[in-house]
Amino acid sequence: MKHLDKIYKQSDVSWFTPVELFKPWYAHGIAEAILRTTNLSVPLKIYEIGGGSGTCAKGILDYIKLNAPTRVYDNISYISVEISSSLAAKQIQTVGEVDSHSSKFRVECRDAADRSGWGDVNEQPCWVIMLEVLDNLPHDLIYSENQISPWTEVWVESKEGEKLSELYRPIQDSLIKSCMEIIDMPDATTGGSRVSSAMKSIWAKVFPKPRWCWLPTGCLKLLEVLHGALPKMSLIASDFSYLPDVKIPGERAPLVSTKKDGSSSDYNSYLDAKGDADIFFPTDFLLLEQMDHYCSGWMKQQKDDTSLKRGKKRRTLSLDTAAFMEEFGLPTKTRTKDGYNPLLDDFKNTKFYLSVPTHNIK
Repeated sequence: MKHLDKIYKQSDVSWFTPVELFKPWYAHGIAEAILRTTNLSVPLKIYEIGGGSGTCAKGILDYIKLNAPTRVYDNISYISVEISSSLAAKQIQTVGEVDSHSSKFRVECRDAADRSGWGDVNEQPCWVIMLEVLDNLPHDLIYSENQISPWTEVWVESKEGEKLSELYRPIQDSLIKSCMEIIDMPDATTGGSRVSSAMKSIWAKVFPKPRWCWLPTGCLKLLEVLHGALPKMSLIASDFSYLPDVKIPGERAPLVSTKKDGSSSDYNSYLDAKGDADIFFPTDFLLLEQMDHYCSGWMKQQKDDTSLKRGKKRRTLSLDTAAFMEEFGLPTKTRTKDGYNPLLDDFKNTKFYLSVPTHNIK
């Protein structure tokens, strides 16, 4: 912890991802999971969304070069989809430290959530990796005045010389509606029907309790694009399953923090954080699984035709990071002399999500 504290104070970075802190072992665990799960009779194709400095890409290519059959490494293609041009350049530099990797790696500088960037539908099997991407994707906030009031969209208004303020409007946004439908929240399509229970109505008037809910609409949009462009993709995502000491109200509320002189401080309101803050959202992994099934078309089929029993289009699994690394990684490489292992014992609030296509469809 003293070593980490020293690194953070020397750096402008507010947060180092596990793949950076545990290089190369973290990336090696992901590579092993891919090799065990994929069909190696077809060329291996990997997309990484938000590849940072290229540490994960280099680690995976290193591992496959050393541990997979030669033909697998020779025919691999690794595409980083990166929205930042400066990070794209850094990734090319990092991966290029091994000469043979360069011909197998390329960066596409674009927004992964923009469907037009993916071109025509690609029916070939591939992998998509997203490490600490979901926590930074846009979320929408909805608000209800009390326990029985309908949900409303929260808009942010900016007036010159004044602080940002919130406006509340009826639910209209299609992504918000889809999220509410997936979660099976009331008022998903109508904007709100009153709860018939008289007791609940009285309770809400006597003890009104405002409700806030943050919806991962950015994640839903990205999954819709990925399933549309890469219907046979396999997915590995890693992120925070919960965040400690969050001051902002609401379900799935973010941690909003800023860094000054090597120390971080948290905001009480997202409205106070303009331009100089890091925003981390927790990932609801059960909701992530539901959205994955929804975007694959399976949940839509279920709701459209409940009389038919259809097989799921995806096989999905959520694992704590420690369980994932014990299964696929090399935890002996990060164990200290007294038995403490930061790869397993730290980052207790992170999980892995694995999703692969299945042919169990009637």
